Amino acid sequence: MDPVLTVVIVSYNCRDVLLGCLESIRSSRQDVSYEVHLVDNASTDGTPGAVRELHPWVTLTASPENLGFSKGNNLVLRQTTSPFVLLLNPDTLVSDHAFDCSLASLANNPGAGMVSCRLVTADGSLDLACRRSFPTAWDGFCRASGLSSLFPRNSLLARYNMTYLDEFRPAKVDAVNGAYMMVTRRALDTVGLLDEDYFMYMEDMDWCWRFAKAGFEVLYDPGCTIVHLKGQSSRTRSTRMIHAFFDSMELFCIKNTHPRPGFGRFATLAGIRAWKWLTLMRNFLRSDKRVRP
Repeated sequence: MDPVLTVVIVSYNCRDVLLGCLESIRSSRQDVSYEVHLVDNASTDGTPGAVRELHPWVTLTASPENLGFSKGNNLVLRQTTSPFVLLLNPDTLVSDHAFDCSLASLANNPGAGMVSCRLVTADGSLDLACRRSFPTAWDGFCRASGLSSLFPRNSLLARYNMTYLDEFRPAKVDAVNGAYMMVTRRALDTVGLLDEDYFMYMEDMDWCWRFAKAGFEVLYDPGCTIVHLKGQSSRTRSTRMIHAFFDSMELFCIKNTHPRPGFGRFATLAGIRAWKWLTLMRNFLRSDKRVRP
């Protein structure tokens, strides 16, 4: 019998956390029939060999080059025919019946095309990116100025990460995190694949935008919780990663929220750039403090 769900994972030099993710899937209890496809983006840490040895049940594609997130996922999305597809990050730990919960959420909401779950970091705190609004110039200002952190319960100032919502209640949202995105085949066939103009970051936001534009709801369902191990090795992020994130946010603005030149685009891009440079400054200061004796 063909599987109901195809799980797609894209990895790059993250062997240990990936093996933990695959083991969590294998040991979890799920009622739905599923298959797991892994696309490895030319890792140099022995990922393909370790997966072949320890998890031969996984369908592995070892790419000779780093394709990025969108192209890596699209390799599988073009091939799979299952009724549901889950994009899953390699730095996640899957809980019992997580897949079943998400499938039930889609089944109970006929207008939905995508659902995500409650994502928490290693310390159990909510991963704020698991439910978001589409970014605006105002959101960039609130994030850059720190207003969203000072007033997390204010729906005007903390709109982007929606921290004013109860994390344990389901909600219709603008966007969810690419670490866990389950979609229906009907929506996928209508919306199309991930946009390969994005190499890393914001491709998930772009996909959610296109789902909404096509008339499909995007859901946040905290009925299950997944651990997302991002950002645990250090408090700092590399300068390259910060530039990549904000460059992708600018691309999202130009492609979607403000496709035509004008004041709206100018203001939004200005807000994004201010947010980027403040993030770079804070990252530098944190790094500086961390290495001082």
